[in-house]
Amino acid sequence: MACICFVVAHSSMAVRAQSLYIKESLKMDTQIKQILEVINDGLMLVSSDGSIKMVNGAFEKLTGFSRGEVVGKPCTILNCDGCEKTISEGGDYWCNLFEVGRTVRKRCIIMRKDGSYVPVLKTATLQKDDKGKALAAIETLTDMSEYEKASQQINQLSRRLDDETGFSGIVGGSRPMHKVFNLMEKAAQSDAPVIIQGESGTGKELVALGIHKLGRRREGPFVQLNCAALNEALLESELFGHTRGAFTGAYRHRIGRFESASGGDIFLDEIGDIPLSIQVKLLRVLETKKIERVGENKSVSVDVRIITATHRNLEEMLKEKRFREDLFFRINVIPIFIPPLRERREDIPLLLSSFIRKLNLVTGKEVKGLSRQAMDAIMSYRWPGNVRELKSAMEYAFVISEGHLLGIDELPPNITSDSGKSQATVSRLPGDPLTERDCLISALNTSGGNQSGAAKILGVSRVTVWNRMRKYGIDIKKGIVERDPNRSLPVQGTWHSSP
Repeated sequence: MACICFVVAHSSMAVRAQSLYIKESLKMDTQIKQILEVINDGLMLVSSDGSIKMVNGAFEKLTGFSRGEVVGKPCTILNCDGCEKTISEGGDYWCNLFEVGRTVRKRCIIMRKDGSYVPVLKTATLQKDDKGKALAAIETLTDMSEYEKASQQINQLSRRLDDETGFSGIVGGSRPMHKVFNLMEKAAQSDAPVIIQGESGTGKELVALGIHKLGRRREGPFVQLNCAALNEALLESELFGHTRGAFTGAYRHRIGRFESASGGDIFLDEIGDIPLSIQVKLLRVLETKKIERVGENKSVSVDVRIITATHRNLEEMLKEKRFREDLFFRINVIPIFIPPLRERREDIPLLLSSFIRKLNLVTGKEVKGLSRQAMDAIMSYRWPGNVRELKSAMEYAFVISEGHLLGIDELPPNITSDSGKSQATVSRLPGDPLTERDCLISALNTSGGNQSGAAKILGVSRVTVWNRMRKYGIDIKKGIVERDPNRSLPVQGTWHSSP
């Protein structure tokens, strides 16, 4: 009996020990699972045959797949473009990770359950048995989408030295620009498509960015693309993305600009240069809010407001059948026209001040301004390249200049030669040593005090007339010009003039 009792007692102790071991194991297993659930990165356990054995909550949030949808399924369900199958017919392992046998870190793109792409940093580590045989791989997936958005914004900002001057970084105080600013504010409060028109160099990109900054989508991405810079095949891939193997050279998945801009604004510059075939696909995106990647027939939803820009006359292109009428009416909901610099010359001093301040910071120089002769040349020039050309002229002058004042000899030759033509027009008029002043008064008298009319008579800009009126102390509000019968040119009468 004693023996039996001993056996029973021994068996009872074994059962209790085993039960305690099981409880401790379950407790440890529960603790491990709790730890895995609080990890921010997605995690999955993949067996040597490629099937997923376990995932955590972050994985579900990142991919959109629930545990029940992926556990027991092959890891290819994620369609990762960084994975390389090493066996398709026979072999010991599913993936070359098991062959290499070391920790692997790589950037790749995986596909979510809804078909959208997400860039991730994948870190894979092997788990081995006592004999060194690979049992499973633990893979962590770090979401890189926010990093990529931030990187895009940094790249955009690095191309422009922006400050808080002007309206959303746009310098201008003229009446035409105030109309632009007013339209920008109204457009920003809507999700309707915006089209920005104007000559090259007028600042269409800045207007688009200003609308984004002022709008309800300002916390989302601002993605831009110059449609004139790419051929048809590359443009389609850039806009809508492609899947691996879609064409020769497509070794990885690519996230298109529309998908990258989801939740924000996409700016398509030079929209008038896109081929008709791409126009059809762009129209479909605007109508359905969905894209199709190159090489796929699955639609992916995108939440994007589109802003376009062009220097071309789209209405003329419609007549010539080079631009689709239905697409034009889709993008031409809120049109904004940016006037050329020659039509807002009163903004030139403000722009010059801004450029000089920024270039001083970049170059370390201490330029204070421009000489009167240089300023007259700049105000008289026609500026076919608009604000971009004015900025380039200042950059040229900063390279040449060695003093604190930019002179006419430090301006680009095309500006000074063009100014010389305008001055020659004045010098051909009759008069004495005060020819410029007398000619100005004569032109104002002929035009009835209209500065634009006087500018046409003299062959100069309206702003040049305004500057010369200031130079000679002429105030158009004080009176009219009277003629002196003893002189061939009019003299100052009741106009206000400083001595």
